[in-house]
Amino acid sequence: MSELPPDHNADDQPDPFDEIIAEETDRDPDLAVIEAGSRTLRTQGGPPDADIPTRPADPEVDKALREVETELATRWGETKLEPSVSRIAALMDVLGEPQRSYPSIHITGTNGKTSTARMIEALLGAFELRTGRYTSPHVQSITERISLDGAPIAPERFIETYQDIKPYVEMVDASQEYRLSFFEVLTGMAYAAFADAPADVAVVEVGMGGSWDATNVIDGDVAVVTPIDLDHTDRLGNTHAEIATEKAGIIKQGATVIMAQQPVDAAQVLLKKAVEVDATVAREGLEFGVVERQVAVGGQLVTLRGLGGEYPEVYLPLHGAHQAHNAAVALAAVEAFFGVGAQRADALDLDTVRKAFAAVASPGRLEVVRRSPTVVLDAAHNPAGARAAAEAIGEAFQFSRLIGVVGASGDKNVRGLLEAFEPVFAEVVVTQNSSHRAMDADELAGIAVEVFGEERVQVEPRLPDALEAAITLAEEEGEFSGGGVLVTGSVITVGEARLLLGRG
Repeated sequence: MSELPPDHNADDQPDPFDEIIAEETDRDPDLAVIEAGSRTLRTQGGPPDADIPTRPADPEVDKALREVETELATRWGETKLEPSVSRIAALMDVLGEPQRSYPSIHITGTNGKTSTARMIEALLGAFELRTGRYTSPHVQSITERISLDGAPIAPERFIETYQDIKPYVEMVDASQEYRLSFFEVLTGMAYAAFADAPADVAVVEVGMGGSWDATNVIDGDVAVVTPIDLDHTDRLGNTHAEIATEKAGIIKQGATVIMAQQPVDAAQVLLKKAVEVDATVAREGLEFGVVERQVAVGGQLVTLRGLGGEYPEVYLPLHGAHQAHNAAVALAAVEAFFGVGAQRADALDLDTVRKAFAAVASPGRLEVVRRSPTVVLDAAHNPAGARAAAEAIGEAFQFSRLIGVVGASGDKNVRGLLEAFEPVFAEVVVTQNSSHRAMDADELAGIAVEVFGEERVQVEPRLPDALEAAITLAEEEGEFSGGGVLVTGSVITVGEARLLLGRG
């Protein structure tokens, strides 16, 4: 496996940063190769090109998709919530309960949900099951959220699904105190699309929390809880235990719970809920886990202990210890789905497991999108995610000088995020994305100065300017330096940077 070469898609579209690295073309080619090799030796393998769809090529389809996006945008956004599943339950009722037509694996937690969902999807697909995956938020295109057979549904199908359920959505809107939200409509679309496919199994990531999340009208055969940390505290609670109480709502009667390593108070809550509903629990570090891991070209080589035995030398084209732990959780979830540890004692086929993990991609999660200097994207948006990314980038890339580009949302623990990155960023360029939720660049700069010191902070309110400034800073040490850029702070910031850098 190999990543696409530098400047992929350069022939297909203009690159806004050509002038920044124009001098590269005038250098001795041998020196350029030496420099690139010294910076990126550990990252040349990489995952397959991430499945991020572009805008539809057909103007009529693109117009129709934009009309759907515009209609959805008139509804409550994902950050405005009324804690109830009554509206989505009403929609499922008038649609004929499509979510009951397939088994499901339901995923909650604070960090790692989307990467874990993608790994579960890859494993199930490798065992020849037709999968439907529902994840959020999207990196670049709204169609990413609903996937069939490991790929986002086509824009035409997305539009058709929306048009199919629209009359029923309007019927529910008229009967409820509040209209269905943006996320509730998308959830209804996903469940309907999976039933129509039809999917053999759905892999569903909660939007926020668990009990009253719109996705929680399914009864997951397997409930997965990735690591819980403090995030969305204004809605979910101020302690690990309070947050776990909400997330435990996805654990249903008789289900199997796959539990990542948790804070003690969160684990106690989850285990108590499992006892109440007679669920079976498998805990990372006890029933399953990571046995061994080592950095490899483009990712890592791991040995995992599953519910049915060990799986040695599994190549995972993703960086960081946190992704190895996500892989262990995903493997245990799929084993549980197939009855390993309950109805059967034997492990899954090792070659199939290896093939599945080797094909995993997770866009915007320590994703390399450019070389010379290397530019990495990571969607860390809370302190726990930032700590994991900071540790992983130091292990996998060994930059001598790392420049951060940070654009965060105003409702996040921005200080905690910046403090997590402070030890690894030589300098930070603060910016803001186009979302109405984005923290003002000057406000973010004020916090950054308190964390980094004024001499290490640069303010560029426009993201294109921030990227250009960071790339320039990374190149300051000269052509033999090991400078790099990490763009982080928000999924939206990462998605917009990805577009600017010619990926998608």
